[in-house]
Parts: sequence; structure tokens; C-alpha cells
Amino acid sequence: MYKRNINRKFKTFSFFKTKRNIGSISRILISSILLISFFYATPIIINFANNKNMAFQNKSKAVLAYTLKNGSSDNESSDKILNEQDLLVDILSLNDLETDTVRLNASTIKQLFEDTKYSLKDVRKTKLVKPVALTLLPNEIKMIENTSKRKEFFIQIVLPLILKENSNIKIDRKRLFSIINKSNNTDLEKKWLERKYKQYGIPSKDLSILKIRMDEIPVSLALAQAAKETGWGTSRFAQEGNALFGQWTWSGEGLKPKDADKNEGHKVMKFNVLQASVRAYQRNLNTHATYKEFRKERAKLRDDGKPLDSMRLSEFLNKYAETGNQYVEVLQKIIKQNNLQDFDDAKLLPSSIELESLI
Repeated sequence: MYKRNINRKFKTFSFFKTKRNIGSISRILISSILLISFFYATPIIINFANNKNMAFQNKSKAVLAYTLKNGSSDNESSDKILNEQDLLVDILSLNDLETDTVRLNASTIKQLFEDTKYSLKDVRKTKLVKPVALTLLPNEIKMIENTSKRKEFFIQIVLPLILKENSNIKIDRKRLFSIINKSNNTDLEKKWLERKYKQYGIPSKDLSILKIRMDEIPVSLALAQAAKETGWGTSRFAQEGNALFGQWTWSGEGLKPKDADKNEGHKVMKFNVLQASVRAYQRNLNTHATYKEFRKERAKLRDDGKPLDSMRLSEFLNKYAETGNQYVEVLQKIIKQNNLQDFDDAKLLPSSIELESLI
């Protein structure tokens, strides 16, 4: 009985094969194409799914994982991936300057501010900031219960550091425009340009791209981000690693988030001095592909002869944190509530003749 059924089925199949030979060939051909297409498309579908998931894994704060993409239609993002050592050489050298720094306590720092007559009330009036550069945050900042006093203390510490880096960029930018306006450049100027092309990630050596990237970050915006990323100087990353802006690293020295896997994922980059953290933050916004639109908007403001508006520019930092537009809203709230735009036109009192010309 069992054998008979098999024979019957076999005959039926043979009959179908004989009578519908042409249709069968078409079906086999279509089936083959579908099968090949399936194996070809599967890896693409998997990659697409992975990339879709990766969209939620924001790595834009990574100072040691630059992605300067090519193939884009505009000049600003037409460069290749660079050696991170070139991008960060001046940051790493600054980071190595002081490894045995002394952490001053909060009362000593407050006394220093009083002795130098450095107060935010005066800064809001005169727009001049004393060049008091601290290398570490005091541990006691966490113990200041009065929120407004803690915020003011934090701003006093970070403000000169931000202004110092903006002053450095101002000096470089002034020199860049001097070079652009000359028909012939000296060997010294050419060497300087070579160094700046590397620092700002421009292997194409395009002066127009360098002009866009070599620019300041509004003081109020930098202060707001430092406040948000550190909880006004109280976070573990700020206290243990001088990390004012929560930048990430996969290969450099850093602090592991407490809830992260021990052997996987990013670390928050660690700095020996606060100044290195500020410089790395500015380099990040000025070179990382994620902030291309931020730089374009800043360049537009420059071209229109307008001041750098932190409220407007903050709208282009929605990819700085995983919370996206909510992060932008928080930054804008911090800027407004603390009147941080009062410091946008503040200047660091000169510690050298070179800086004096900028005031």
C-alpha cells in the first residue's frame, strides 16, 4: 500500500513534467532567481537593520573617533578620514603639560577670586574677565547647597578657560585672514598653514574650509554645555577626569560609565587639566562631521556681519546627545535662566601683548 502511493505520486509528477514542460521551466527559472535574490539581499537587509539601530547610538561626542566623510556635495565635508594624532596633537601635548597639579579647595579658590577682585557682577558690567586659570575643579563644589552660589562659582572657574581658547582661535583667525589677503606667503606662513590643516582635519588644504572651521564657540553656549554635561561641576566625570563636556573615546584614556559593560562601549575622555577639556570640545565642534550644519550656520552669521547667536546655533547641536531636540531645549533654558549671553562679548584681560591687541 505504501509503495503504491509512492508510485502514484511519482507518476503524477512525471505526467505534470511531460505535459507542462514549458511552464515548469519558467517556474524553475523564477524560483532560481528568487532564491539567488534572497541570498544576495539578506546581508543588505541585515546591514540596513543594523544601521537603523545605530542611528540611536549617538557617537557625536567622540573626540577620538572622528568621521570626516568624503563624497558629499559641499566643500565643508569633502575630506577623508585623518590620523587622530594630527587632529589632537596640541590637545594631547597640553594634556601632558601638568600631571602633578594641586587641587585647590573651594575656600582657597574663593579667596583667590576675592584677592584678584574677580566677580561675575563686575564682568557683566565691564565685560572684562581676570585671567585666573584653574587646572582642577574643587571637590567641595558638590557641597555648596545654595544652587545660585554653586552655579556662579562654576561659571567663574570655567569662563576664563573658554575665553582663553576663543582668544587662541581669534589670534589664529587673524593670522589666517592676513595670509588669505596676501598674494605671496612666506615659508613660515606655509608651515603654519600645514599645521592648521592637520589640526582642523583638511587634507585637501582648502582655505575656504579652514576659514569655516577655525572659528569661536559662543561663550554662553560653551558654558551651558559644560553646566549640562557636568551638573554644574558635580559629576564624577568632571571631578575625576576634568571632563567638562562629556566627550567620548574608544581608544584613549577615560572613565567608564558605571552602568556600562566592562570590556565594551565608550569611555568618557579623561584630561589632566581643565583647559585640555575645553580645547578638545572646541576641536570636536569645529571638525566633526556631525556638526557640519552648526559650522555652516556660524559662517552664515559671519558673512551677514551678525554676532554669533548661541540660541540660534544651539539648534544645530541636537545630535550632541541622545535626547536630541530635548537636549537643545535644555541648553536654551540654561542660557536664558542664567543670563549666560551676558558673557558672549566678554574678553579675557591680557596676560601678554599679543592678547592685548584683541581687546
